Amino acid sequence: MRRGAAGLVWRAVLAGGLVCGIGLLPWLAHTDPARTVLKARSADRDPTPEALADVRDQLGLDDGPLTLLGRWFAGLVRGDAGHSWISGAPVLPDVLRALGVSLLLMAVALAVAAATAAVVCARTLRLGARRALDGRPAGGAASAVLAALPEFLTASVLATVVGVHLGWLPALGWYGPRWTVLPALALGLPAGAVLGRLLDDLLPGAFAEPWARAAAARGVPGRRVARQAVRRCLPGLLPNLGLFAVGLTGGAVAVEQIHDIPGLGRTTLQAALAQDLPVLQAGTLAMLLLAAASTGLCRAAARLLAGPALRDGALPTLHRHPPSAPSGRPLLLGAVLLAVVAAGLPRDPLALDTGDRLRPPSPQHPFGTDALGRDLLARIGHGALDTLLLATGIGAACLCLGLLLGFLPRLSTPLVDTVNAVPPVLGALLVTAVAGGGPATPALAVTAVAWAPLAAHTAALLRQERATLHLTATRALGASRSHLLRYELLPAVLPSVTRHALLRLPGIALALASLGFLGLGARPPAPEWGLLLAENQPYAERAPWAVLAPAAVLALLGALAVTAAGGTRLPRPIRANAAARERRGEPVRAV
Repeated sequence: MRRGAAGLVWRAVLAGGLVCGIGLLPWLAHTDPARTVLKARSADRDPTPEALADVRDQLGLDDGPLTLLGRWFAGLVRGDAGHSWISGAPVLPDVLRALGVSLLLMAVALAVAAATAAVVCARTLRLGARRALDGRPAGGAASAVLAALPEFLTASVLATVVGVHLGWLPALGWYGPRWTVLPALALGLPAGAVLGRLLDDLLPGAFAEPWARAAAARGVPGRRVARQAVRRCLPGLLPNLGLFAVGLTGGAVAVEQIHDIPGLGRTTLQAALAQDLPVLQAGTLAMLLLAAASTGLCRAAARLLAGPALRDGALPTLHRHPPSAPSGRPLLLGAVLLAVVAAGLPRDPLALDTGDRLRPPSPQHPFGTDALGRDLLARIGHGALDTLLLATGIGAACLCLGLLLGFLPRLSTPLVDTVNAVPPVLGALLVTAVAGGGPATPALAVTAVAWAPLAAHTAALLRQERATLHLTATRALGASRSHLLRYELLPAVLPSVTRHALLRLPGIALALASLGFLGLGARPPAPEWGLLLAENQPYAERAPWAVLAPAAVLALLGALAVTAAGGTRLPRPIRANAAARERRGEPVRAV
């Protein structure tokens, strides 16, 4: 009871602090909210002193930010979230309407994600125990690429190819069931591929457990064993599923922008850009409440599925399967990526030729040209260094931070729920307001939100590993905490979380570029990969190669990261040597 009450208090403090920080955003960033609001209301109106004074008087800005915050919280207690500073309409109905749109989109996207995860794991489920013993690599190249593609990239390709060129489904608007298909696919396909890869990583350990072997020996149908294996692995995945659900609702800003969907993420982003504080505060609070409810339900379901074994320390471990067989695929993909970068470096990425605007691929320009006639191969080659180094550095920092906080679940769990509810763009605005602009701002903003899924994954795996039989026995024999951490917990948790971090590496690269739209990240004419995609998207219908070239490079980076992660394992000399001696019939020395 005390832990639950402390967790609720900690969540309330974090949520209140975040909402208050948003309410102080213009003053922290040293901007004039009256000028921003006036520009949002009428871009053609001159910001004369009289007009700005009129806006300040209407909104009560002269009373100060703390007074405005107090009034907003007082109205919230009465069920009134205030009125929009831009339109003057009541905030609560608009936010609830946007939340309903996002929840519907989330439900359809989760169905797509579940179907995608089932396809990714189909081979492992079909092979069953044989897959657990032969050490074959998980998944395939297609799932590796799909898992690594960010939603923004998938939405762009689907809108361009399926919506515009083929005309099979509507690409813009929100008017009925047919309008949900493309955005749901854009959100659900990458999320389902990531969840499928994470599940596929745990299934061999479940099939190697004694109950699965006994069931196979007794002739139990493979489908029943597969269903129980999935049920056995779900407790370690459900916390991440809750994070995905929140991300599909509030964090899908780019997809809602591309498909012109009036969802909660887009509403919050527009309010942040216009500094419409009542709408921004109400939207953020809605995302925080949704995050708390979603992750709470997923954690309760995980405890229910694990049953009393989690409490009694009677679970078998899921991390005893052997390393994946070595594969030459990462070397091949790495060679292709290196060849592309090497071919682009001798070319000039900034050379303009307006006579060669949007030229298709040719011997002179193998990847074509962009809207200013610049060679795309040159821009991709020169943008590789900044993109890869910065994304890799952020990924490593997020991995270390996620592991550290994952081992402190009482501290990190409420923090993960709060951080995951904040869209990266809003996080960037908060970081800029506190730390100021500069080259480090994009890295700080992405790092501030990208560690949360890794911490949740670490905490979920750690919770199960601490309840395993071998750890209970080792602890009973007098093993110290440092011994358990070094030889049992870290070898069980670190490989899976490292593979998860590599899955998210290309998404980090594109998240950095997406901040360029707000002037917080890479700016033109920088040849950053994600920025190339963003710059050329308006010309996707006339020149699809301008979008597909950087998209293909990002997909190649994702495939390389995921396939290289397939063999990520840590040596566990004590347990491995003990198992070998046990198979040879030699005595095993207790730890």
